[in-house]
Amino acid sequence: MEGGARETGNPLLFLTDEQLRKGIEAMFFAYRGFTADPDRILSDIAYGRAHHRAIHFIHRSPGGTVNNLLAILGVTKQSLNRVLRGLMEDGLVRSEIGKRDKRERHLYLTEAGEALERQLSDAQRDRMRAAYRAAGPEAVTGFRQVLEAMMDEDMRNRYDALKDLKG
Repeated sequence: MEGGARETGNPLLFLTDEQLRKGIEAMFFAYRGFTADPDRILSDIAYGRAHHRAIHFIHRSPGGTVNNLLAILGVTKQSLNRVLRGLMEDGLVRSEIGKRDKRERHLYLTEAGEALERQLSDAQRDRMRAAYRAAGPEAVTGFRQVLEAMMDEDMRNRYDALKDLKG
């Protein structure tokens, strides 16, 4: 294709570099909006986005292992341990030794951790709900399809596994 435009999926879809740039920039600004509310909540307790992601995925998969969380978050063990240590010291996460494999640590949110997760998720759900209502049902499906198409295979598999969980 001329000028860097690219065809994918539907052969009728033709996007210019300028249209793609606008989409990329929209994603950057939307991400800032999406994270702004939780960032304000977390700043009051001296936590950041790494804490938020850990809390979110521990909530989504109670009893998941530290290694599974490492794979989902794509961070170093040292970085995750620093985050988890703070969350455990503050009584938001508890860790249990594996019943089958004593080397494994299974993670759960405490009651206080669940309350914080609810507060963070409620803020993001409110923002997503308002955006989805404004965009309409076809845009909701299309947006999700675009996001899913951007995931590499490993992340898509992890996402698909979480999608099947209730809650």
